[in-house]
Amino acid sequence: MTPAAPPRLAGQPATLVIDGRVETGRAVLLPRGELVHGCADILAEALATLPADIERVEVDMAGVVFMDTAGLEFLDILGGHGRRQAVPVTTANWRGQPLRILELAGLDPADPLRTDRPRTAGHPSAPTAGLPAGRQPGPESAPAPSAVAAERSERLRVLQEEVAQLRRAIASRPVIDQARGVLMALHACTSDEAWHILREASQLSNTKLRTVAAAVTASAESDGPPPPAEVRSALRTALGRLGR
Repeated sequence: MTPAAPPRLAGQPATLVIDGRVETGRAVLLPRGELVHGCADILAEALATLPADIERVEVDMAGVVFMDTAGLEFLDILGGHGRRQAVPVTTANWRGQPLRILELAGLDPADPLRTDRPRTAGHPSAPTAGLPAGRQPGPESAPAPSAVAAERSERLRVLQEEVAQLRRAIASRPVIDQARGVLMALHACTSDEAWHILREASQLSNTKLRTVAAAVTASAESDGPPPPAEVRSALRTALGRLGR
């Protein structure tokens, strides 16, 4: 196929950029960054720039490194575009944390835009396979609407909780990595050994891992304060178990 002029499809926020190329009858979008608040607007802007004669839209998600519940709105925008334009829209190459979010949301990573996924047993719109001919499922075969709503609410709660945990882990990683470097330099240990020292010190002192890491990093600076007594004791114990 002959490539057309490939416009740069980008939004203003630095968290997400959507590049793309347009070929005869086919558009390929390449989002890079995070699917967070505002990502749906960036996608809508990108889709609006596509030529009217596009027959297929493919979205390569390999460049997306983080996704929260706003990513589900991103998918809604994609699906809505396909329905309005009557063209197939597909996504591919989900990986890492965004892949986990799709799984938690109950979506098929191979085709999260599919709207005719088979229902699970007990769902109000589950198929009637296995029932005698002419017999419809009775009230006992489908949960009440309130039960369905409660299940969806719980799934969303778990999804939001995991996103929050991942955000905290991402925010904590720099100081933890710095502390590992300090321990490696001071005690001639490996990166994995430094990680185990920090984790064990956290458990022994009943102190958050990030707090232990911050104390270790601060103590390595010129005139930096030593770690609190309970953290120092826990670090000594952890180092001793590794023979340091």
